[in-house]
Amino acid sequence: MAYTTPAMKDRLGQTFRRDSWWATPSAMFLVFTGFVIYATIAAIVNPAAGPDRYYYDLDGAHFLSPFYSPNFHEMFPGVAAFRYFPAFWVVWLPIAFRVTCYYGRKAYYRSILLNPAGCAVGKGTDRGYKGETAFPWVINNLHRYFFYLIVLLVLFHWKHFYDAFHFEGGFGMSIGSLVVAADTILLTLYVASCHSFRHLLGGNVDCFSCAKAGHLRYEGWKGVSWLNQFHNFFFWASLIAVGFADFYIRMIAMGKCADVRFF
Repeated sequence: MAYTTPAMKDRLGQTFRRDSWWATPSAMFLVFTGFVIYATIAAIVNPAAGPDRYYYDLDGAHFLSPFYSPNFHEMFPGVAAFRYFPAFWVVWLPIAFRVTCYYGRKAYYRSILLNPAGCAVGKGTDRGYKGETAFPWVINNLHRYFFYLIVLLVLFHWKHFYDAFHFEGGFGMSIGSLVVAADTILLTLYVASCHSFRHLLGGNVDCFSCAKAGHLRYEGWKGVSWLNQFHNFFFWASLIAVGFADFYIRMIAMGKCADVRFF
């Protein structure tokens, strides 16, 4: 169905569309703001109550909230700066990576800034948006650099993945193991499907067979291109997974419930 595109000066939300165009941006807004509120509270409340509120041990296996990975307080116990609010030394990176993500920009432009809220939906008078050439939107160009740092963060998550399945006596599994695994795998898929990663492998290459490691780069570029079509799904799935992983581990650490080991 074709819709008449409203002019820039049309009032906010004006449209000829008859479908539920507002449903998707509304859902994005609720999940986005809900996650930000939860993450902020969790980052403040946990360390205020004690470091043992964001990790627990079960039969030799170690489970750490992803909000505190890497655990700088554990790595540098003598540094006072890492004792208080250690999550703030970590969470800025995934937040910066997500906010500057190509899909993330679309999500918050539509759901939070309403600029526009949807295709063929009026966004009100021109609010001076001049593209990503001026502050603060020019910061989005740092996304490719955040990508390199987020890869290091993913490596720490895989270390915690190993710890969550490494029980006394060897390999084991609990509900917490699966929660940590879901967070780690979905974060990895979200990062691996990143547009910047795709450009890193295949950008500025006119001839793969002429480039160094061309065959390897071509195969990698094809794989990332295939994953890239699901980038929006991985964005939301990993966002929900990291929030649930923190909630689950915090509840166990606080003694509100017990983890269940399968074997």
